[in-house]
Amino acid sequence: MTVSKKKVLKFLFEKDYRPLTFEGLRKGLGIAKDRDIEELFSFLASLEEEGVVLKTVQGRYTPLKGKGMLVGVLQGHAQGYAFLLPEASGEADVFIPREKIKGAMHKDRVMVRLLGKSTNGHRREGEVIRILKRGNTNIVGTFQGNRHRGTVLPDDRRLAHEIRISRVFGKVDPGDKILVSITRWPDSFNGSPEGKIVEVIGPADEPGVDITSIQKKFGLPSAFPAKVLKEAERWQDEEQVLAAAAAENRRDLCALPMITIDDADAKDLDDAVSLEKTAGGYRLGVHIADVSYYVRERSALDREAARRANSVYLPDRVVPMLPAELSNGICSLNPGAHRLAISVFMELTPGGELQNSDFCFSLIRIDERLTYEGVNRVLQEEQEQLEQKYAAFSQTLADMHELAGILKEKRKRRGALDFNFPEAKVILDEQGKPLEIKVREHGAAETMIEEFMLLCNEVVADYFYRQKTPFIYRVHERPTEEKLSTLRDFLSLFNIKLKGSLSRISPRQLQKITAEIKDTPLEKTVNFMLLRSLPQAHYSAFPAEHFGLASSYYTHFTAPIRRYPDLLVHRILRHHLAGTLTKAESRKLTSHLPLVAKHASEQERVALEAERECLDLKKVEFMEGKEGNDYEGIISGVTSFGFFVELSNTVEGLVHVKRLEDDYYHFDEKKYALVGERHKKVYRLGDPLQVRLEKVDKETRTLHFLPL
Repeated sequence: MTVSKKKVLKFLFEKDYRPLTFEGLRKGLGIAKDRDIEELFSFLASLEEEGVVLKTVQGRYTPLKGKGMLVGVLQGHAQGYAFLLPEASGEADVFIPREKIKGAMHKDRVMVRLLGKSTNGHRREGEVIRILKRGNTNIVGTFQGNRHRGTVLPDDRRLAHEIRISRVFGKVDPGDKILVSITRWPDSFNGSPEGKIVEVIGPADEPGVDITSIQKKFGLPSAFPAKVLKEAERWQDEEQVLAAAAAENRRDLCALPMITIDDADAKDLDDAVSLEKTAGGYRLGVHIADVSYYVRERSALDREAARRANSVYLPDRVVPMLPAELSNGICSLNPGAHRLAISVFMELTPGGELQNSDFCFSLIRIDERLTYEGVNRVLQEEQEQLEQKYAAFSQTLADMHELAGILKEKRKRRGALDFNFPEAKVILDEQGKPLEIKVREHGAAETMIEEFMLLCNEVVADYFYRQKTPFIYRVHERPTEEKLSTLRDFLSLFNIKLKGSLSRISPRQLQKITAEIKDTPLEKTVNFMLLRSLPQAHYSAFPAEHFGLASSYYTHFTAPIRRYPDLLVHRILRHHLAGTLTKAESRKLTSHLPLVAKHASEQERVALEAERECLDLKKVEFMEGKEGNDYEGIISGVTSFGFFVELSNTVEGLVHVKRLEDDYYHFDEKKYALVGERHKKVYRLGDPLQVRLEKVDKETRTLHFLPL
């Protein structure tokens, strides 16, 4: 018999199956060959890791479906208890008391046995019975002790364990931030993990150490390996660009007027645009840096870029996907310089309908580098006398603005969602101290570039879908009925109706809600809850819709300097246009792309978490010294222990229930509110509120407010 995972599962889940040892399973499945025995062992190990079966202490394999078991990731708490976030769709979180954690830690993937309701009668309770995968191998924290032994207090307080360091090598002082590798995990009997020092990051109060600590915590790389740098240094001469363009017989677009529009401080400029008005409408050109020419398959540069998967933008630094010689140098579309690009031309009707598209490898030269701020001033006619570089393109910018409005309206008609959350940027001094929090609204210039890039990404994805070529898509699934049911209950609190069957909800129905609350006090809160109801977009090797964009197929093509999937799409396009995508190459891509998509999606989440944590840290630091000041805010979250208030500068703080001294408040989970027992005063999600900053706790990165 040839063994397969499907056959093993069928055998395990037969109605009369009784737990068997490995040998019993082997005999029951009729497996005799050594190779098949190895396969069976491998299948069982993977089923254990997935939480499908449990190997008992007697060595017997028992299936877990219907056994009151759940698999998920543990979310720890500083006080020692935790919650299981189940992987199974529709399953609510499970409370794990401190004594039932059994040596598991925050971020561990675990198997939990359900025990029924917790003592408050509301939340399910469980106990950890198996740790499937540890979530933390390296931990950043503050060293306490001496040159011989000590402990490390993790920066992430959800890791509710101090780590013992039995032997200290090298110079480390109390208060230093250090990176620790776990050598012994806690267990049911000994709750203290042990570790060894991997790196001394530096004194906690030294400039930049706080951000470096977060960088190390999330495992973000720092310096590039020497071999990678050596490969990057080969490409610095503009003569090489011209020689490459001639050798490949690229389309010369240097005479075509084109511009870049980016943030004023951006250094990695990977997209440019051109626009020509024609008799039939518009000819839009999107020109993207041809990074694939420099980052060759299986090179050291390629392997390192694939490992990093994306660039990460922290308040005081960028952790780039590619070395500066490429990202800020020969690949960056700097004005006046010859650059290799991949150009996508789209011919559009006056109504924005796509008539034709064309891809080519090109040689380009950017005429001007414009900024979002400058273009917004031009479009809003706030400058009486334009700078020369803007004046030269004033008509082109007006035409681009016109086309972007047409494209946006077209997307709106098909139901695409558009959440306009204010974006915060912390301005730091040379010592890394926050000077200002700038909140930037999405202006006309940002919308213009966004619409052109969205269209380009859709055109590329649709083309390759029709070609039936192995490809990497950007996918956004439909929200689950459970999430939509929760959203509907929330919206009903504000007399907003989510109509229709939840199983057939369309983006247009959600779009109508965003239009209904636009420019009202509810806008930010309702949009946030809408966003929470949607799954996270991710990369996939399999074509599927992008729900949020109301798009059949979508990809990431326009940022190859900072995203590896975009670089891979360029590479696939290169093979396709050159006719070198053989059957063998296609088979290789088909098996390789799912792994790339999974890794890129995971690294994207890591980058987002690291960026958010750094931003939150600097926001808290910005509020130091402002204790006693009063602010206007909006209640942005409500829990049993209090509620969060967000200020206009996007800073968020906690009003603890203990500080509500005028009454005893109960948490109404269904109404997202705290309700006073005697006076019936209500603090509800979305309510405006004036608060006073009482305390800044930089250690826990928490601001404490008092309601006024």
